[in-house]
Amino acid sequence: MNVDLHGHNLATAYSLLDERLDRAISQGIRMVLLITGKPPQGEPPIARGRIRAAVGDWLAASRHAGDIAAVRGAHPRHGGAGALYIVLRRKK
Repeated sequence: MNVDLHGHNLATAYSLLDERLDRAISQGIRMVLLITGKPPQGEPPIARGRIRAAVGDWLAASRHAGDIAAVRGAHPRHGGAGALYIVLRRKK
């Protein structure tokens, strides 16, 4: 399952992520590709996007935190620095 947060503000991005995680967990999906967008390029300091910067806190405080096994950077073919894999725990 892919979740693309391009074009969203912080509130709508969080809402979409929460909804899609709920759906993935209920369907027994094990991996979600979260597309946040690549960080801006430029002179140091290079700032991360606001959504990308908030994702870690969102996931840690989420009602789904107990269902998340890991969060990993995506392979370049899946978006590299602009995406994350959210690995979900198996249902018992």
